[in-house]
Amino acid sequence: MPSLDSIQGPADLRALNAAEVRELVPEIRTFLVDTVSRTGGHLGPNLGVVELTLALHRVFESPRDTLLWDTGHQTYVHKLLTGRAGRFDTLRQPDGLSGYPSRAESEHDIIENSHASTVLSYADGLAKAHHVRGITDRAVVAVIGDGALTGGMAWEALNNIAAAPHRPVVIVLNDNTRSYAPTIGGLATHLSHLRTPGDTAPPGVFANLGLTHLGPVDGHDVTALEDALRQAAALRRPVVVHCVTEKGRGHAPAEQHEADRFHAVRARPATPAAPDRAPSPSWTSVFGAELAALGAARPDLAAVTAAMLEPTGLAEFARRFPERTFDVGIAEQHAVTSAAGLALGGLHPVVAVYATFLNRAFDQLLMDVALHGAPVTFVLDRAGVTGDDGASHNGMWDLSLLSLVPTLRVAAPRDAVTLRRALREAVAIDHAPTALRFPKGPVGAPVPAVDSLAGLDVLHRSGPSDVLLVAIGTMAGVCVEAANRLTEYGVGVTVVDPRWIKPVAPALVEEGLRHRTVLTVEDSGRTGGAGAAVAQALADAGAPAPVRTLGIPQRFLPHGTRDGILARSGLTAEGVCRAAVDALSRHGTVAEAAAER
Repeated sequence: MPSLDSIQGPADLRALNAAEVRELVPEIRTFLVDTVSRTGGHLGPNLGVVELTLALHRVFESPRDTLLWDTGHQTYVHKLLTGRAGRFDTLRQPDGLSGYPSRAESEHDIIENSHASTVLSYADGLAKAHHVRGITDRAVVAVIGDGALTGGMAWEALNNIAAAPHRPVVIVLNDNTRSYAPTIGGLATHLSHLRTPGDTAPPGVFANLGLTHLGPVDGHDVTALEDALRQAAALRRPVVVHCVTEKGRGHAPAEQHEADRFHAVRARPATPAAPDRAPSPSWTSVFGAELAALGAARPDLAAVTAAMLEPTGLAEFARRFPERTFDVGIAEQHAVTSAAGLALGGLHPVVAVYATFLNRAFDQLLMDVALHGAPVTFVLDRAGVTGDDGASHNGMWDLSLLSLVPTLRVAAPRDAVTLRRALREAVAIDHAPTALRFPKGPVGAPVPAVDSLAGLDVLHRSGPSDVLLVAIGTMAGVCVEAANRLTEYGVGVTVVDPRWIKPVAPALVEEGLRHRTVLTVEDSGRTGGAGAAVAQALADAGAPAPVRTLGIPQRFLPHGTRDGILARSGLTAEGVCRAAVDALSRHGTVAEAAAER
């Protein structure tokens, strides 16, 4: 009897007979449920592709044959079969196994895509490269879900793949009727017809494009899958192998109407929370409740998302106002431009996406929304460091990109109170776009203002005007703690939260000119971020000393905890204190500053 421990690579798998392969299936599912429940990660998608991954690695010879996955969070079984089972206790942990394909981990991981709808473009490019170089002895195989096919980039690639019948690509359609949530739109309806047995199914869109369409195939029958994949490879032309799978297969809670809950699971806590302590609400839930309340008072408010209705907090708004809620599928570009259309039609749309996914729709934000002065509000969840999903999901690019957009106003609330206030202010703006950003996780304790100054919230003021700390969003608590420490050392500190960080408020410039040194602190990339804008505004105003900008290094960060990454970036109270003392010493030591007083 083979066991998962005996599979050190795909060659070991190909040496098994069909009965032995079937014996591995429940063992792999048990392994996934046990380990991913402890570490956290994407459980449902991987439970659904166990048989499919086994078949792929038995028919094709990775890495000579190129196996590409879209989206990369469904590669856990692939990792198990390519010699990484022994590292699964480190999944998504600092210095551990990535939750996505990782070229540094294995020669079997060819691309590191974790944003959807990209894999067919990679496959098209690889097939073109093979053709140009005269390589004919290896296959290009791309696995894409029906949810990812709702993204326009996938159809751009299909258009090119179908136009070249002499360049073979095996497209494996993993049809499980859902992305995070059920797949929506005309394509979902069409695929349901293709899944219907009998002669009533209409001609398939793939066949109409000129692609050979095999299936549907039972995606949980390894033998049937192997037969279809071998047939596809033998045709030596672009082929779609349509596999019908079940997300969460083999795990009863995921199968019993809870598939969306088990798309991704959190790590099992080492110690349970105290029963008398209620958990803090999440940023997402605070936003969602406020938007739903605003929706009751504002019949012109609409909500738009890209296949992430519940994760972005829109579920309650959708329940109460379904006619004003639009889930466009995994299609951020369309989400943004269609929101511009909603605005031109007299509504005020709120586009809720993860910060990392707004990158995909920058041109639409710039040219289709901002150029038209369209009143669209963007709510960017999971902004800043998210941590365990790694480089692709850290929402650290948004402020750098948003700084380029004329007329756009950007807010970074520091707590639940300022989030509600910023959202109300944003949707009241009827002549230009706005954006709000907040991180993943619980909101935490409120950070009260001790004073206000022409739109700025003053969070701390002590002693003379030595240091001005400009706290961006959730860095407010860190800055206040740093200010308290600096005050103990005799340094005068003012902490301000500009709340609206773009454009830079004139009052912030005036306050900066009054202080010996200015530090900005943000959980975003330093290049072109909020701090860079403040520095430029102060330089333009003739500030005698440069602004010190503290933020995330502008590089792709490995996965780890949010707190750990912030600490390594100097975004702690201790790090801010060190930076402030260093900045003061460059313009006269702290002792000299005290002597002057």
